Amino acid sequence: MRRSITGKQLFKGRGALSNPPGRFDLQSLAPVDDGWYLEETPDSIPTTLEPERARSVISTNDSPDIPFERSINPYRGCSHGCTYCVAGDTPVLMSDGRTRPISELRVGDEIYGTRRVGQFRRYVKSRVLAHWSSIKPAFRTTLENGTTLVSGADHRFLSDRGWKFVTGTEQGTNRRPHLTTSNKLMGTGAFAASVEKGVDYRSGYLCGMIRGDGLLASYSYSRPGRSHGNQHQFRLALCDQEALVRARNYLLDFEISTNGYLFQAAAGNRRAMHAIRTHSFANVASIRRLIAWPLSPNAQWSAGFLAGIFDAEGSFSQTVFRIPNTDPEIIGWICRCMRDFGFSFVVEQVHFEHRKPMDIVRLTGGLKEHLRFFHTFDPAILRKLDITGQAVKSDARLGVVSIEPLKAMRLYDITTETEDFIANGVISHNCYARPSHAYMGLSPGLDFETRLFYKADAARVLEGELSRPGYVCKPIMLGANTDPYQPVEKKMRVTRSILEVLARTRHPVTVITKSALVLRDLDLLADMARDGLASVAVSVTSLDPNLKRTLEPRAASPQARLRTLAGLHAAGVPTGVMVAPVIPALTDHEMEDILAAAAAAGVGWASYVLLRLPYEIKDLFAEWLAQHYPERAAHVMSLVRAMRDGRDNDPNFGSRMRGTGPFALLLRNRFRMACARLKLASSGRDALRTTLFRAPGPGQAQLHLDI
Repeated sequence: MRRSITGKQLFKGRGALSNPPGRFDLQSLAPVDDGWYLEETPDSIPTTLEPERARSVISTNDSPDIPFERSINPYRGCSHGCTYCVAGDTPVLMSDGRTRPISELRVGDEIYGTRRVGQFRRYVKSRVLAHWSSIKPAFRTTLENGTTLVSGADHRFLSDRGWKFVTGTEQGTNRRPHLTTSNKLMGTGAFAASVEKGVDYRSGYLCGMIRGDGLLASYSYSRPGRSHGNQHQFRLALCDQEALVRARNYLLDFEISTNGYLFQAAAGNRRAMHAIRTHSFANVASIRRLIAWPLSPNAQWSAGFLAGIFDAEGSFSQTVFRIPNTDPEIIGWICRCMRDFGFSFVVEQVHFEHRKPMDIVRLTGGLKEHLRFFHTFDPAILRKLDITGQAVKSDARLGVVSIEPLKAMRLYDITTETEDFIANGVISHNCYARPSHAYMGLSPGLDFETRLFYKADAARVLEGELSRPGYVCKPIMLGANTDPYQPVEKKMRVTRSILEVLARTRHPVTVITKSALVLRDLDLLADMARDGLASVAVSVTSLDPNLKRTLEPRAASPQARLRTLAGLHAAGVPTGVMVAPVIPALTDHEMEDILAAAAAAGVGWASYVLLRLPYEIKDLFAEWLAQHYPERAAHVMSLVRAMRDGRDNDPNFGSRMRGTGPFALLLRNRFRMACARLKLASSGRDALRTTLFRAPGPGQAQLHLDI
């Protein structure tokens, strides 16, 4: 049934809601029966199919994130419907109060810039519009307080006398406003480095957090029929999940597990509070030992304690930084740790009529010292690190001491909405903008679901590749890019023909699918599995049929996938489950349940992949969220960006599959503990044999598709 929402035409049984531009330009195609028997209306988008001929069907992979070197993708597309001018290490102030090297910035990242508001230039949030690099001669500018800035000669910094180029002359063609030793730059000065987050930092953080905002108690009382009714309780309830997730992760590091729950629902202007708790005597006793005051705290512990107590009790607003508490002992420890790091502060006492007085530790020194606190100790709650609206003024010693020429090197620049950014604590101007380019062609949206391509002669090409002199047998992954069991596979049998070649040559293969159609080829897979030549992984995103219908409208149901795993296991085929993709605040709570259900079906190993939103896919997913889960859309994307370094997607090896940050760490810990409890291997798939391979002989019959 066709629907129209916000002017867009939607189609029943499709995952994508629109057709954004893609990067390839292909010819028009004729409709084909895609093997999907959904009751669609006549105006539903038809599926088209076209043969794709290639010289090779085996793809190679060199990504350290992917556990295979070779793969074959029988189909392209999927009808399941699942939806420069400064040195590269120069730290740039991000909108979350933290820093990132300019070389690692990406278009769309949110950072701090400045804008004139009334009489003052103030810090405001800005987005990166372009990012590029070039190799050119560099100069090192050194300031009074030791801040150094490596940049090109044409770069500009904001000084007490306006924008100044790094170099210039008073006469001739290079005459322009440039820096001299009589200038002072504007900003806070060099950003501080973070303290290492080792064991002592983590224990200090938990001490500050739990003493500041936690409940830790034991109750003794009599209970009829029992020797005692003693109860033990630990609870930590917060509105800010960043700190709660960090605390829960740190407790897991000390082998203390807790349960998460909704402590108080949102109401009116009051935000929801979430909490973690445990009633185990052993856990409560361990927490007591963990947060005991140390006899001789080191720098890591003190840094962690200050981060924890700030997350629990601190505030930063209207340029005022405060940490209040009614416990004189806690106030004493705050002051001691502040002194250890050379911070200046005052302690103010507020008296109340019917309750004990409160002491408030107030950090002095202005924004320069506030940022030093944030960057050195790295508290978790990002909303407390917001400097938006603060005036650009500082008593930092930023007078120019020297400007030295260096050799040519790679330098980076960005274009931002405010035309400036904060480079190592100094306000830096965009030099110029660089044009961007776009590729037009097929869309990753509806085109991806409805315009399919198949490897028409895949079996013949594969035989030729396996017959080449010097071919070295290594396991092949079947369906790494798109599912090898598309509904059209029922008729086209491309995947079947590939498996027949691999079975006949005794070549090891692993299949990844979300389709029950894999059971059709059980005769081949079971035969190969007996010789250690085959394994199958089935991906499961959710056990909720309603969520599956919107997220993967044309894929097999969760129950069908579990039955598929059980059928494969019963036939002796080694199986695994992929919890993928894990969508924060939407499907992540199902991770343990999916693993348990898969373990009951007989799987031997498990893996998971965090939601990835490369290129145009991020817009498709945001569109899908807004349509199906509008009340959660902002929260989901916020968590995604928190695990992707502030971006919608992280393309970097080593982090793109799992994410970074506290929430990603929590997912890893939950996955690890669930696999250990269920006795599932989490470090790799079943090892397949390669010694039985025999290359196709010249007299063997070639396979042909019956199309």
